[in-house]
Amino acid sequence: MSVISGNNDFSFKKTERLHHRNDIQELFEKGSSFYLYPFKVIYIAESFDSKIKPQQILISVPKRKFKKAPDRNSIKRQVREAYRHHKDLIAPQKLSKILRIAYIYTSDKKMPSDVLTKKLKKTLERLHQEFIV
Repeated sequence: MSVISGNNDFSFKKTERLHHRNDIQELFEKGSSFYLYPFKVIYIAESFDSKIKPQQILISVPKRKFKKAPDRNSIKRQVREAYRHHKDLIAPQKLSKILRIAYIYTSDKKMPSDVLTKKLKKTLERLHQEFIV
């Protein structure tokens, strides 16, 4: 697990979830993307004064690749857990922007939690490098 300096906030509140239809639509229409197996990451950056919201993420696991809901849910749970432990990498205090991020799981196989955690951490580090203060 990651050791975070500061407040050690490992929560994942509703305000951190990207769930408004208009916000999701804007993210997919105007967002930039990159691919880091097993994730396709779509993101959009906003200035601090545009909205009073924290970083927001969306996690998607396609039904086409995982037919059974428990499989999709377990992958989403693993990704959420990894994000909670490493979200300090893209904390608004460290970046010049507020990010909205969509993680689309592209693999057709379930992966162990430690592998998913490493991959998700790499995506967060890449975003951190791009938007560092």
